[in-house]
Amino acid sequence: MKIDPILLSVYARTFKSITDEMSISMEQTTRSPILCEAKDYVTGLYDGEGNMLEQTENLPILAFSLAPVCKYIKDYFGDDLHPGDVIFHNDVFSLGNQNNDVAVYKPIFHSGRLVAWTAVKGHQADIGGNVRGGYNPNAVEVWQEALRIPPVKVVEKGALRKDVWNLIFANIRLDIVQHDMKAEMGACTVGERRLLELLDKYGLESYEAHKQALFEATRKMMEAEIAKIPNGQYSGEGFVYYDGRHEGSKFTIRVDIDVRDKSIKFDYSRTDAQTNGFVNGTFTSSASATILTLLQMVNPDIPHNEGMVQPIEIVIPEGTILNAAYPKATTFGNHLCPPNADAIQRALAPVMPDRVTAGWNNLLCSLTTGTDPEKNEQYVDIGFMGLKGGSGAMRGIDGYDHIGMIDASGGVLDQDYEMFEQQTPHRLLKHELLIDSAGAGEWRGGLGVETIFEIGSEDTQLVTFGDGDFEPAFGLFGGKSAGLNFIRLHYPDGKTVTPRNKDLVTGVPKGTVYHQVASGGGGYGDPKKRDRAALREEVRNGVVSREAALRDYGMSEAELKGA
Repeated sequence: MKIDPILLSVYARTFKSITDEMSISMEQTTRSPILCEAKDYVTGLYDGEGNMLEQTENLPILAFSLAPVCKYIKDYFGDDLHPGDVIFHNDVFSLGNQNNDVAVYKPIFHSGRLVAWTAVKGHQADIGGNVRGGYNPNAVEVWQEALRIPPVKVVEKGALRKDVWNLIFANIRLDIVQHDMKAEMGACTVGERRLLELLDKYGLESYEAHKQALFEATRKMMEAEIAKIPNGQYSGEGFVYYDGRHEGSKFTIRVDIDVRDKSIKFDYSRTDAQTNGFVNGTFTSSASATILTLLQMVNPDIPHNEGMVQPIEIVIPEGTILNAAYPKATTFGNHLCPPNADAIQRALAPVMPDRVTAGWNNLLCSLTTGTDPEKNEQYVDIGFMGLKGGSGAMRGIDGYDHIGMIDASGGVLDQDYEMFEQQTPHRLLKHELLIDSAGAGEWRGGLGVETIFEIGSEDTQLVTFGDGDFEPAFGLFGGKSAGLNFIRLHYPDGKTVTPRNKDLVTGVPKGTVYHQVASGGGGYGDPKKRDRAALREEVRNGVVSREAALRDYGMSEAELKGA
């Protein structure tokens, strides 16, 4: 069939509009703040074989975890797939990325043929296991973390399987999860309707031909971007601190990158072995991190479909910290993305100085759970208001101030203040960008953020996770590193508790003041070369202190006059 270039563009834009509409459906119908506010979900459209047609990547670490599972599910059910089926999946040992990230898949049939899939994956407020909310720093095996959901039909040929539904949700603490999974199912149905409208308009033959042409065009675009990287082998390292069980433990992520003309290979064979704690990743979460890091360095207009990933090879041996073997604990795996990205950025910085960034603030965050005394209802809150801090600078551009959610562009209002106080018993006292938190440079890192709130429930449970209190965001090419993160609990009796970075703190009393700093990103280039007019304005606006301007940027008192 002859390919119409205008129609090819129509298909590409329509695929994207479908996943965007699915995303809007999720935003409007989910109830948990981690979904409706933080947008910790991804919506995707895939062909009948499970190949990516397009995605809307609200949280990029999830985005590239849907296609591998789609292919797995197709093989798993074989001919036992029918119109009206709805399938749940979260199992990390059948290509899932994290237990809490539960996906819905819906096969789409046209003229009796399986022609596509819609899929949605979102972080659920609870998924069973030992700890409400799903993060258990004491876990060493998957059963201590979550309910495993291998591919299972919850709707078959349009009829709800009540027995399966009740079995799943009998093992999950919070009713809100049922509502949010229904929202995922609804978003998949929205996507199904839109795709069927497209197929009715242009026909299956046109769809199949133009889909393949789109893959081919996208592959060539990615190959052209890879060809801009000099051929060669490059290596870099990132670091993970403390596995939740062994004090002083440290692990190294090692990546060897081989660039050959139009293809690129990421080999993690020299990465340290898996831990005996909960600080492990899965192949899918780690490969997703690799892809999204590479995407930061290439043309942002490349469509996100199967052709984009075809020139990329990723090797992550089982048994490493990035690909733990069954039945190891792996909930922390998504949070290995930053040190993985650090390793890639360090490896490619010498040959791609215009495309890499300095270090982003390393994660240190928390999750509070308890019972709201006014509503007598259980709550779970992932503190994404102060989750991530600033991103690293790159040549010509300062880092983003407080990016909000993990590896996503959120911002200082990533969690609405009033919704935070409505959906938890806590009372917000302070949330603002933090002066001097960014790494100095000719282009400075993004600012971090300070968050203070009063805990409003008795016997509150706090889970902390991350590495941001060990290693600051690094600078590049003379830029300075940023500061360290911290979380402190000031109890009503005057006692101050500083949780470890993978900790489970129980019995936190009402009235405790939670104090968190998520620091900034690393700087790029010699700070003494920073534009003086811009720096004076930052001193005037409280972004950089006078002391830091003198100390880190080498300004003189005369240059600061008028600031």
